[in-house]
Amino acid sequence: MDFTADDIVVESWTELQNALFDHSWDNKIERFRSSFVYRGSSNPDFDLSTSIMRIGSKYEELEPHLLRNFRKYAHTSAASGNSVWNWLALAQHHGLPTRLLDWTYSPYVALHFATEDLNKYDEDGCVWCVNYVKSREFLPAPLMKALEDEGSNVFTPEVLEPVAPSFKALKSFQEDEYVMFLEPPSLDARIVHQYALFSMMSDVKTELSQWLQKHPDLYFRVIIPAKLKWEVRDKLDQANITERVLFPGLTGLSHWLKRHYTHS
Repeated sequence: MDFTADDIVVESWTELQNALFDHSWDNKIERFRSSFVYRGSSNPDFDLSTSIMRIGSKYEELEPHLLRNFRKYAHTSAASGNSVWNWLALAQHHGLPTRLLDWTYSPYVALHFATEDLNKYDEDGCVWCVNYVKSREFLPAPLMKALEDEGSNVFTPEVLEPVAPSFKALKSFQEDEYVMFLEPPSLDARIVHQYALFSMMSDVKTELSQWLQKHPDLYFRVIIPAKLKWEVRDKLDQANITERVLFPGLTGLSHWLKRHYTHS
């Protein structure tokens, strides 16, 4: 994906902070409350395709079968409630290919994922910034009403289930594709520590970055030059934004120690 006029290419840690936080003032409440969510990528050429898009042809036909079998064999680790959206969040969390895409409310968590891979420090990094509040304008009326009744900007499985209990329901509201943001249950400490949520397209075949290009007022990207990655990484470590915190447990601890003691 080529750079666009809306991409912000930073040259310093200070410029990076400004790019990520300048939009966070909310005039309505006179507080710093960002309307954006963030996704870090080790390379700006990576698009926002989902994991299910990468399993081969006719993935759209395989989606319900994947989730049905996951539910069947994962019953001993059942999701909270029987909502398809609870199950979908659980499946995504444990690596099943789905239409969900991981995001975070934290710019620093996004920066972690843009700089975690030391093998890509010769490449620029990128943080996608999407206005999830403004994206509501493209929702069909029944979904918009559900959010308004809840007083929320994002869905939870409990809010979504009554109005859209299935994948087919999402497509039935309108022909135009739309994006929605879904907060998962607190399945474990990882979800909590990463301040995580998911995006989900109404059509499994719709790729989010292509959809965003049709709605450029909803997003921008911050490009982190390769030469800046080590400084960003070291300062994130000093701020305790590490695998040890974001992936609680021995695996996260091991990944943090391995990276921490690897020299450039």
